[in-house]
Amino acid sequence: MSKGLTVFVVDDDQAMRSSLQWLIESVGMEVETFDSAHAFLDAYYPGRAGCLLLDVRMPVMSGLELQDYLGRREIRIPVIIITGHGDVAMAVKAMKAGAVDFIEKPFDDEQLLNSIRKALEYGEQHRALHARRAEIAARLAELTPREHEVMAMVTDGKSNKEIASALNVSAKTVEVHRARVMDKMRADSLAELVRMALIAGGDA
Repeated sequence: MSKGLTVFVVDDDQAMRSSLQWLIESVGMEVETFDSAHAFLDAYYPGRAGCLLLDVRMPVMSGLELQDYLGRREIRIPVIIITGHGDVAMAVKAMKAGAVDFIEKPFDDEQLLNSIRKALEYGEQHRALHARRAEIAARLAELTPREHEVMAMVTDGKSNKEIASALNVSAKTVEVHRARVMDKMRADSLAELVRMALIAGGDA
């Protein structure tokens, strides 16, 4: 799973950066370390696969501020917050902002590694879903306005007869539109078409 993925460590404590780098590399994961949020932002470009290990208390821009900055720019890299000064309010804020985990120093090495694995897996799932959503959007763009109407009603559970009545067309015409929808969407079954509609709508 970790092939091609990078764990980005952002911590102003050099000893902690070195310790984390050694630990993460010891299990075969790629690591890049940064001594500040700005150093990370200067080096990182959106789309790089991996996860972000963030210290909370850093000068100029804190870990939570960096997490918020990335979120506002819709940069969806999984975040793990690490702190030696944590409290419940910090944990709640970090998790509400989308952090995968919140770990307090001193931490158990295996606990941290498990959290990193979880974050990397989450990131891979998110990228796969994003790619699938883009693929479905491209297919939806090929549909005519009427085919969009038919697909919406089909995936809402309407029968051909109900669709025909709603659109004031014949059932045969609905069948033709439905067949074209299935063909353009490359759906092998109604269940698959429904799944596509859910993914396109952000419900999956």
